[in-house]
Amino acid sequence: MTPEVPPLMSLEAITKVYGTGDAEVRALDGVDLAIAEKEFVAIMGPSGSGKSTAMNVLGCLDAPSDGHYRFMGVDVGALSLDQRALLRRNYIGFVFQGYNLLARTSALENVELPLIYKGISAAERRAQAMEALAKVGLEGREHHDPSQLSGGQQQRVAIARAIVGRPAVIMADEPTGNLDTARSREIMELLTRFNRDDGMTIVMVTHEADMADYADRLVHFVDGRIDSDVTQQRAA
Repeated sequence: MTPEVPPLMSLEAITKVYGTGDAEVRALDGVDLAIAEKEFVAIMGPSGSGKSTAMNVLGCLDAPSDGHYRFMGVDVGALSLDQRALLRRNYIGFVFQGYNLLARTSALENVELPLIYKGISAAERRAQAMEALAKVGLEGREHHDPSQLSGGQQQRVAIARAIVGRPAVIMADEPTGNLDTARSREIMELLTRFNRDDGMTIVMVTHEADMADYADRLVHFVDGRIDSDVTQQRAA
């Protein structure tokens, strides 16, 4: 028999509590979730459902109050702050709704930034950043700063920055929230391509059902718990 492949990420009885006493809020309430390598998972739910908190735990941006989070089989809760920072730096790329680009800094320099923290030489950083920008269709825009780029182009720069280190997983938090329909579809097609062609796992929080249709799995949160978890046919 072929041994079972462990999930890339797994939440086991995860609870996240904010406040105490009458002010206590259980943002996550005993969540179990396993995400396999190369999956494209969309997470949805109403405001306050726990979807963003789950994203923060999966991205090692926040620690749970109870339960275990394992990344590639490693218990993240047993890692030091520095070790968790290294995990994020080496294995996870982030894309946010607000782009989070440095103003008055070129697209190329924004994409290079994660590589600086990895100690990669200037020449290699530049080559990898140029390659990442080409992959998102921004040849010729390398020296434009964010104010000279459209919203869709800024999000492309953000995606290039997320993929430049060749992460195992991209965490995308409302990546199309600030974009019109046409630009949103372009961004989703990019994420789909990196998932399909480069084998990157995608975990995306969204409130837009038509964007969630690009994923092959939809997890719906309600009141800090998973209400449904279904496999779906991807949008063409």
